[in-house]
Amino acid sequence: MTISACLQLTRPEFVLNVDLNLPSSGVTALYGASGSGKTTLLRCIAGLERECRGTLQVKDETWQDEGRFLPTHQRRIGYVFQEANLFPHLDVAGNLDFAARRSQTADSRNRAGVIELLAIGHLLTRGVEKLSGGERQRVAIARALLSSPQLLMMDEPLASLDAARKSDIMPFLERLHTELDIPILYVSHAFDEVARLADHLVLLDQGKAIGAGPLDEVCTRLDLPLAQRDDAGVVIDAVVSAHDREYHLMRLDFAGGSLHAGLKDLPLGSRTRVSIQARDVSLALSCPTDSSINNRLCATIVDFTETHHPSQLLTRLDVAGTILLARITRRSRDQLGLNVGQQVWAQIKSVALVG
Repeated sequence: MTISACLQLTRPEFVLNVDLNLPSSGVTALYGASGSGKTTLLRCIAGLERECRGTLQVKDETWQDEGRFLPTHQRRIGYVFQEANLFPHLDVAGNLDFAARRSQTADSRNRAGVIELLAIGHLLTRGVEKLSGGERQRVAIARALLSSPQLLMMDEPLASLDAARKSDIMPFLERLHTELDIPILYVSHAFDEVARLADHLVLLDQGKAIGAGPLDEVCTRLDLPLAQRDDAGVVIDAVVSAHDREYHLMRLDFAGGSLHAGLKDLPLGSRTRVSIQARDVSLALSCPTDSSINNRLCATIVDFTETHHPSQLLTRLDVAGTILLARITRRSRDQLGLNVGQQVWAQIKSVALVG
């Protein structure tokens, strides 16, 4: 089952018009520049825009159609805003209890599980004014979860935090991703957050969804703006398969082969994500044996597209079913005689763990 949203909202300065089928599990990121419609779409799904027209079905429930508009308080959503918006006259426990009382399905086991998930047990008696920014957001997320939502909605929850606090809270967001069985809509204009958390990506521009699908597919579509960014690249799911203590490296296995990256404190068998930028991938006609580059993969050229710079091309590569991007010069393509369907070797200069 999916979340089906065919929604329109017209304002004097802005029109939202989307037709989306979103997965009913995992994290779906709504991504785009400021003013692209991310928060407006979230508010329409939440029922906060009464003038929104269209249809909205969440799993097997119709929240909106031609003759029905379920008010916000009847939509089983948990909403986390940029600011935590906690009740200042209540301590942390009081804020959580308020949310639990609004839920017909909440129980003490659920409450204890949410507190453990977000590691806020030591904060329960603390006043809201004594919480750090990251702690406030963790409490806000816990409060949203205790309303027993069918859908968790997060509107740039890290936007008000500095880099250190973002780093503190990201592991908890990853735990939501892996341990909760409810869909999450996550609004962000920071692609590093999207790369770390999202399974599915909706790319918004001027109120329209110009691309939607699994994260790896949308990132590697050459017809979308993401491919034209200077940091264009791919995000790959991988498994830690070996530690090389002598050279401080670890081997990461993925569907297309293996990569080596700097050693991190990750146990064997753990899953991680790696980012490979197109500017860090070069091509060779044969497997280099006298190169300092450790990561080399056999690939097939899928297609080329021009970039904003007239000297460069973006090349899409198939590595045993995994797509990579490489940014090369037009001169290199012509000198090497590269063509679609040709087998080449992709040399990867830099592999970065996401997170």
